Amino acid sequence: MTAAERGAPRTALLGLSGLAGLLLLVEVLPRAGIVSDSYLPPASRILAALGREAATGPFWVAVGDTLLAWAIGLAIAVVAGVTVGIVIGAVPVLRALTASTVEFLRPIPSVALIPLAVLLYGSDLGSTLLLVVYAAFWQVLVQVLYGVADVDPVAADTARSFRFSSWGRIRYVLWPTALPYVFTGVRLAASVALVLAVTTELVIGAPGLGAVIAVAQTSGAIPTMYALIVVTGLLGVTINVAARATERHFLSWHQSVRGEASA
Repeated sequence: MTAAERGAPRTALLGLSGLAGLLLLVEVLPRAGIVSDSYLPPASRILAALGREAATGPFWVAVGDTLLAWAIGLAIAVVAGVTVGIVIGAVPVLRALTASTVEFLRPIPSVALIPLAVLLYGSDLGSTLLLVVYAAFWQVLVQVLYGVADVDPVAADTARSFRFSSWGRIRYVLWPTALPYVFTGVRLAASVALVLAVTTELVIGAPGLGAVIAVAQTSGAIPTMYALIVVTGLLGVTINVAARATERHFLSWHQSVRGEASA
């Protein structure tokens, strides 16, 4: 058993203790009158609202809509980011030619494109996908570019000396080096995609958890609103844990993961 595995129960216990402390704080503050329960209901009421919502069909339909938009948008962003990143990164002239364009487009907040998305797709799934893909694409692309730039020059020269084809250099030299960066980009993009999916639903009313949160807020169902927000947090944690587990599985051969496991 590694040191990391031996310390895992203690880390999990500390994490659960912190969560229990947060729930206790949310329970005490409104009941003590420190904050109005009209704005922050006690944790027990929020959890009760969560239980009632979880027993309804529309709740799970909303969860499914959000996850569907997240999954499709993330898949498109990953495929596009990896493909474009390898093509641009493998051709120095192309990378120099597109560097300024990437640096110009990348900082544009996805929410600034909401008016465009509404014009193009209204409040349908297309609007959510447009914003999710735009936000997640840059996370993957930039990491792939870093990965391609990190290829060992000696390995690249060796592959060239042995007359590897373009596909061979990508398959045996570039891809193994870039893969850890790709997974980092996918992990970052997965969280960003969920944030954008919920934000789009919240702002323009596209089907999903965000739209249900907006309805709960406007109808004065504050405990339900907080319960739905908790659900989005749980989805984020689940996605991050799954992404980390996938990364460790597929990169078990890489020094970064082996070093983490033996630490």
